[in-house]
Amino acid sequence: MIFARHYKHNLSAIILILLIGLAFVGCSNYENSEEKLMPVATINTSVGDIHLELNSEAAPITVKNFIDLANAGYYEGTIFHRIIEGFMIQGGGLTADMANKSSGTAPITNEANNGLPNNRGTIAMARTMDPHSATSQFFINHKDNSFLNFTAENTQGWGYAVFGQVISGMDVVDQIAISATTTVNGYQDAPVEPVTILSVTIDE
Repeated sequence: MIFARHYKHNLSAIILILLIGLAFVGCSNYENSEEKLMPVATINTSVGDIHLELNSEAAPITVKNFIDLANAGYYEGTIFHRIIEGFMIQGGGLTADMANKSSGTAPITNEANNGLPNNRGTIAMARTMDPHSATSQFFINHKDNSFLNFTAENTQGWGYAVFGQVISGMDVVDQIAISATTTVNGYQDAPVEPVTILSVTIDE
């Protein structure tokens, strides 16, 4: 009887330890899953919504810049002002009358060396010839554009920083990409009928 009671006591202790261990594992897995969650941006346009997952791990500076501008309402009323089917659609810096809209922000560091390729459906920052000149304008790749990827830390090789991926609404991107274009106020590949960004909202 003494042995039986001792055995039952040990068995209960073992079960308790296992349950505690499982609880810790469960908490750990939950925390890890929480850490992997990325911000989601919704670009609400006049022709539909584009949902993007922003990669804040690979491009923290770029994602923060985009989120800050979105939360400030900067993108409201801007358009996709440069549209080239089979290449990309670019927006976030001009209004419907093709006037520049200043973001009022300083240029950010180019994070194109983060290993993310300019594949179809990715969002990347637009810039001038200066590799570190991006402020607000972005583009969504309409096809794989490997020639835009980082190759070296020099003017020719810096490439364009990818910071997210379309997760829903690629049909809207495709629709925008086939828009009729013309030259407006000196800007080539401008849409005949502007596609307006009504809002950009962030779900973090």
